[in-house]
Amino acid sequence: MLCFTKNELNLLNLIAQGLILEEIAAELNVSRHTAKAHIGSIYKKLNVKNKVQAVVKAITLQIIKV
Repeated sequence: MLCFTKNELNLLNLIAQGLILEEIAAELNVSRHTAKAHIGSIYKKLNVKNKVQAVVKAITLQIIKV
């Protein structure tokens, strides 16, 4: 079972909305570096290499809805 933090789930939804790293950081009120670290954690948990793969897998696993 995959376990995501609230921030990671929020970030996944923002990625699914098409936001770029700078927009995600601003939306979550965190630094660009922190947003990038969260994205890396998401990629690792989902075993993916990019945003598109992350969104597709998250939707497939019903982690997020679009």
